[in-house]
Amino acid sequence: MEVFAERIKSAFWLVGGLMFAIGLLGWYDRFAHGHAHAAYGNIVVWGLWVSVYIFFIGLSAGAFLVSSLVYVFAVKRFEPIGRLALFTALVTLLLALLSIIVDLGHMGRAWHVVVYANFNSPMAWMLYLYAFYSIILALELWFVLRTDFVRLEPTGGPGARLYRLLALGSSDASEVRIAADRRIVKVLASIGVPTAIMFHGGVGALFATVASRPHWHSGLYPILFVLSALVSGGALLAVVAAVFQDGVRRHRELILDLGRLVLALTALDVLFQVSEFLIAFRGGIPGHTAGLLLVINGPFKEVFWIGQVLLGTLVPLALLALPTRKNPWAVVVACGLIVLGVFAMRLNIVIPGLAVEEIRGLAATVSTPRITAHYVPSAAEWLLTIGIGGLGMLLFGLGERLLPRTQAEEN
Repeated sequence: MEVFAERIKSAFWLVGGLMFAIGLLGWYDRFAHGHAHAAYGNIVVWGLWVSVYIFFIGLSAGAFLVSSLVYVFAVKRFEPIGRLALFTALVTLLLALLSIIVDLGHMGRAWHVVVYANFNSPMAWMLYLYAFYSIILALELWFVLRTDFVRLEPTGGPGARLYRLLALGSSDASEVRIAADRRIVKVLASIGVPTAIMFHGGVGALFATVASRPHWHSGLYPILFVLSALVSGGALLAVVAAVFQDGVRRHRELILDLGRLVLALTALDVLFQVSEFLIAFRGGIPGHTAGLLLVINGPFKEVFWIGQVLLGTLVPLALLALPTRKNPWAVVVACGLIVLGVFAMRLNIVIPGLAVEEIRGLAATVSTPRITAHYVPSAAEWLLTIGIGGLGMLLFGLGERLLPRTQAEEN
C-alpha cells in the first residue's frame, strides 16, 4: 500500500510538471498576442477562463467552509485535515485569481477596480470581499501553523530557514501561547465563514443580476453557487487527503466520512439544479428556456449529459451510496468525478448563458468570426488553463513537502 501511495505522489508530481510546462506556451501566447488567439468574441464575451475562475473560487470557498467544521464547530473527526483544508483554500484562491486576471483585456489595470470602485456594482463588493477573505485565510493558516514553525525552526533540517522566515520572529511555543493561538483561529474562522459565503454567493449574484441574460437571472444562483462550492470543496479534500499526508493509510475513516458528507451535499445540489430546470420549463418563457435548451440539446450537450450528469453525478452517487462507499479508493474516485462534474457545470453556466443571441439573427448578418454565438475554447485558452492546473498540482506537492506536520502525524 505504501509503494502504491508513493507511486501516486510521483505521478502527481510528473503530471503537474508536464501540465505546468505545457502551460508556459499558453502564457507566452497570452503576453505576446493578448486575446487575439482566444475564441470568444462580441457575443460570447466570457469563455473558458471565466468558467475556470468560478470553478476554482468555488473550490476555495468550499474547502474553507469544510475547515470551519474543525476550527469553528470543533468536529473532531475532520481535525486531521483542518490545516490541509486551509492550504487547499489558499492554493485554489490563487489559481482562481490567475484565471480571471488572464481574461482581462489589460491585466495591468486590474488595480483600477480597487481605486475606482463603483459600489453599486456587485463586482466591486466581490473584489473587496476577496481581499478581506484572503487576509483572513492567510492569517488563520499562519496561526494554525505558527507553533509548528517555531518547533521545527531549531531542527537544522532543509526547511529550517524557511520555517524561521515563516515564524516571523515568533519563538513562543508555550501552552499559554498555543491556547491563545487557538482562540484567535476560532475568531478568524468564525469571521471567515460568512465572508466565504458572501463572496461566493456574490459570484452567483453577479450572474443573477444580469437581467439581460435570462439563463442566469435567477434568485437560486447565489444559493447554487455556495452549495456547489461545498460539494466540490469537500470532494477535492477527499482526493487531496488520499494523496498527501500518508494518504489512505492514515485517513481511511476520514475519507469515508467526507464521502458521506459529499453524498448528502451532492443530493441537495441535484435537487436545486432539477428545481431550476423544472421551474424554467414549466414557466415556458422562451428567454428562460433558450439557454437550458442549449445545455441539454445544444452543440455541447455531451458536456452536460456525459460530463455533468453521468460522470459527475450519477456514477459518483452510486459509488457513494452503494456498498462501495466503504472502500476509500472508491470514495476518492467518486469525489474526483464530482470535482470534474462541477467543472462541467461551470462551463454550462457561463457559455450557454451568452450563446443565446440578444438580437436574434445578429450573427448571420455579419461575416466575421468575432460575431458568432458558437464558441469553442481555442488551443491557446486550453494551454494556459492546463498550465494553471499544473501550477496548482505543483503547489500541492510543495505543500506536502514543506508544510509542517503535527506531532501526532510524525509519530
